[in-house]
Amino acid sequence: MLNYEKYMAHCTICPRACGVNRLEGQLGFCKAPTLPKIALVSSHAWEEPPISGTNGSGTVFFSHCNLQCKFCQNHAISEEGYGKEVSIHRLAEIFMEQQKRGCHNINLVSPTQYIPQICDALHLAKQQGLTIPVVYNTNGYESVSSLRLLEGYVDIYLPDVKYYDNALAESFSHAPNYFVIAQNALQEMFRQVGRNRFSPNGIMEKGIIIRHLVLPNCYKDSMRILDYISGTFGENTILSLLNQYTPMHKAKDIPALSRRLTTLEYQKVVNHFFSLGLKNGYTQKRSSSTSAYTPLFDGRGVEKSSP
Repeated sequence: MLNYEKYMAHCTICPRACGVNRLEGQLGFCKAPTLPKIALVSSHAWEEPPISGTNGSGTVFFSHCNLQCKFCQNHAISEEGYGKEVSIHRLAEIFMEQQKRGCHNINLVSPTQYIPQICDALHLAKQQGLTIPVVYNTNGYESVSSLRLLEGYVDIYLPDVKYYDNALAESFSHAPNYFVIAQNALQEMFRQVGRNRFSPNGIMEKGIIIRHLVLPNCYKDSMRILDYISGTFGENTILSLLNQYTPMHKAKDIPALSRRLTTLEYQKVVNHFFSLGLKNGYTQKRSSSTSAYTPLFDGRGVEKSSP
């Protein structure tokens, strides 16, 4: 076990390296407490097909975030901090309960600020018989040294590479030097998990799927991200091009973000994907652009049910 507390006395878990003492209640940029805080435990049917499969992905939504995206659909937990703190032992129990429900995997959603705690909980869960794959579902703004703590615990990385242009990253997500940081994180993720591996029924067991949410007025930035991925990781890289942008949170008051993505903007990115010779990917219908797919953060599954 990592004994997570030693990482909390001077927190440098994410690239911001705030250095706060979370053991004494000091709050950094993400405002995360010492113990992991969870808003929802669910079986999610709307991830990429090899992640959700037929039984659903065992999502665990963590509260707080090291970004402040002005269009965040999960702002109730990422910025407003809804959720409940749980012990490391309870988090391990949650992982085991997801396996008992028949979920195809454990899906850690926005987990960055709790990496050491998650490692300790996964260590306990594996001792208790956890065998399903673990998915690390991240915004891509990760420290390589912290990702290395996850080696051997995480089987599948699901990073959302948000921006190529640093000006966009700073303006929309308060994320300085975003793309360089995301580049280094991707390199480490690929190093850890290697080639993609699937079960006989098509469920992902190991590997990486790179997500990218196409934003309005930003399709050229999306193309530059695809150029980088194609040139660096090759034609067989799996990409998921998301068409689900919906103006939420603060986006309605920002002219560049205040509308949905047009069909033409999204199609230009999809066409660029094919022009680069990329072979593996997922796209979304325009009907995905709705708040209906935002989870209801009501605390389900966080507390242990009575027998």
